[in-house]
Formats: sequence, structure tokens, C-alpha cells
Amino acid sequence: MALQEKLQKLATEINKPCVSISLNTHRTFPENQQDEIVLKNLIKEAENRVVEEYGKRPAAGVLEKLEKVAAKVDHQYNLDSLHIFISNDTEEIIKSTWASRGNVAEVDEKFAVRPLIKAAVRAEEYLILLLTQSGTKLYEALNDSIIKEVREEGFPFPQNPFYITHSDVRSDSKQIDNHIKEYFNRIDKSIVEIHKKSDLNVIVISTADNYSKLLEVADIPKIYIGHDHKNYVSAEEHHIVEQAYEIIKATQKENRALAIEEIKEAVSKGTVLTDLQEIYQAALDGRGDLLIVHQDYEQPVKMIDERTFGYADDSKEQGVVDDIVSIIAWEVFSKKGNVHFTHQDELLDLGKIVLKTRY
Repeated sequence: MALQEKLQKLATEINKPCVSISLNTHRTFPENQQDEIVLKNLIKEAENRVVEEYGKRPAAGVLEKLEKVAAKVDHQYNLDSLHIFISNDTEEIIKSTWASRGNVAEVDEKFAVRPLIKAAVRAEEYLILLLTQSGTKLYEALNDSIIKEVREEGFPFPQNPFYITHSDVRSDSKQIDNHIKEYFNRIDKSIVEIHKKSDLNVIVISTADNYSKLLEVADIPKIYIGHDHKNYVSAEEHHIVEQAYEIIKATQKENRALAIEEIKEAVSKGTVLTDLQEIYQAALDGRGDLLIVHQDYEQPVKMIDERTFGYADDSKEQGVVDDIVSIIAWEVFSKKGNVHFTHQDELLDLGKIVLKTRY
């Protein structure tokens, strides 16, 4: 099941209880050994809260799942965070390439899907063009992983068939450039056809000169969203996608900065909310167009009715929603609004959570 489908399922479930566990993890040994200990401590914390708030017998099914779930996690293959969701009807273990806001165990009647929303909005599918005159390959990638090598529309392309062998002509730089551009033009036309079908943009891994020539002949230059020099020493797939993903992350950070500027510009139009209660109500009503949350911000609340709440100091107190931000983020996201979680401190000029409304 894809992340978006899992998010939809988890976010809409209501159960007593819903246990959400999130922790930051490590990809390498020996650091990942401590992840197992942190997880067991969080599971124990969750078990204690479940017993205290719901009772041992009524929550027996959830407690049984909590007891067994640690053994199902292989910490040798950890990414940057781990998220576990358990109820009587559900058990999901999800690893993410994005850091959690902390190591937390939450017990409510809904799952705390905030980290999955962050992962979903930062999930980027794109194409990687490994461009050389000795042969050109195209890969489909998701974040820092290659999904597959593309084998359609002529890919993979063999070496440049227009290479000039006659020594007299090889000294003519203009003719050489024209032959290189003809090769790249054919590649570009294939890329455009694949882009039409997939709507995916392209990161190019090549020499600077080859990238410049590609853009000169490109039919739709804007689909080439970034470039990095090819590392001829480390041309394996995992190195290629690491290079490309750094460009994707930088682009996403720039987009978050632009979103903050968009919010600031909207203040004078009266469409920006900074009061948490007003933000929550606008999100429920489907008015949320752009939500930006500082990564570290969370707020436990005690619901008064479906639309209002009071602030709570202790998220572990019975009847308290651990983090209202998770609910707000889902309400905006599920109603086709944009959601950003950021460490960028430019947001703090307005507050730790800000919502631009549609009207």
C-alpha cells in the first residue's frame, strides 16, 4: 500500500485507543543499536498509558500488539525515523527518510499522522537523466531511491552515432557541437514524450558543457529542474540518486521559503490566521489554503466540543489530545490545501503555526 493510501486509512480511523509511536532512527551501525532501546521504552510508555486510560481488559488486543511489535522491526534497515500505528483494527510500521519532531508515544482516539503528512508532502517522484556521449540512461526515482531504469522511447540510448571520425572535420568545433546537439536533441524529444505521460521533471547528471548543450536544444527547458556534475569515479545507481536527491531537497527548501513569503504577503489582505483556535476551525471548514508549521511546535488540548478546545499542559493527561497540530494538518491536507513543516525561522515573525485561508 502506497504512503498516500496508508495516510488516508490511518487519518480517518477512529478507535479506542489509537497508539502512535514516532522516533528518530539511525541508518548505520553501531548508532542503530540504540534505536531498539528507544523503541522498547516508548512501547512501555504507550502500554502504561493504554492501561491507565482504557483499562487492561478492554484494551487487551492493543496491548498484545504492542508487546509483539518491537520484534517486527529490523533496525539494520532503519532510515531517519520510524512510525508505528496500532489499534484493535490496525498495525502499521512505516520508516521515513524525514526526521521526527522527537521520540514520542501518543494515545488518543485518532492516530497522530503528522509525520506521515510531512513525508507525503515531501515525497518527490522525478526522473534522473545520466547524460553522456558514450551512452545515456534514464531512471525513475522517488526521493533518495531509484524505482526503475526507464526502457522506452529509445532509452537507454547508445553512444552518440554522430561522432565524427574524419580527422579534418574533427578540427571544426562548430561541426562537432552540431553533431553533439543532434544527439541530445533526439534524447530531449524522448524525454518530452515521457514527461507528457508521467508529468515528471528531470534532474540531469552530466558535465556542465553537455548540460548547457542539452538546454540549447530542449523543446521544454523548464522540465529540466536541476543539474549536477557526473562523478565518473562513482557512477553506480546509488551515487547517482544521492546526487540528484540533494538537488530535490534544496528545491523543496526553496519552495518552503517561497511559501513563507506568500503567507507574509497575504497578511495585508486579511487572509492569514495565527490564532490556533481560529486555524483549527478554518481547517475543519475547508478554508485552509496554505498551512506552515514550525517543525518543533506541538500543542496538547482538551476538546470542549467538536469545534473548540482549551489548552492543556500535560499531553499525557486522560482525555487530552496529544497534539492538535496533527489534526489541523490532516484537515488542511485532506481538503487539498498545502502543508509545510519547516525549521526555517523566518516563520517565527508570524508565529509557530500560520494558516493562509482561501476566503
